[in-house]
Amino acid sequence: QVELVESGGDSVQAGGSLSLSCAASGSIFSVIAMGWYRQAPGKQRELVAAITSGGSRNYADSVKGRFTISGGNGKNTVYLQMNSLKPEDTAVYYCNARLYSDQPTWGDYWGQGTQVTVSS
Repeated sequence: QVELVESGGDSVQAGGSLSLSCAASGSIFSVIAMGWYRQAPGKQRELVAAITSGGSRNYADSVKGRFTISGGNGKNTVYLQMNSLKPEDTAVYYCNARLYSDQPTWGDYWGQGTQVTVSS
């Protein structure tokens, strides 16, 4: 029984900034990684950024230098600082946690999504 809750989505002008937050709670034995995905209408859900329990970070090429992911340890929280936002960043952003719960294998858990809209 694991729950992820995101917050921070909003509507902003191009060039603006937003910060997203996600907290995972419930029956968590250990976390492998946490991250952020996004999905625009008519497109596949894509990885934006991820951080492992050891602190390694990965970013999509389209957001490198603009977005920063942090957290992923302790209280099982993860953040995404988004700067220099572009209209192409408009999407629903989903928090993801890959973790061991009360089952012998890991599973992926997802938040409900938060809308980010960037206008010109």
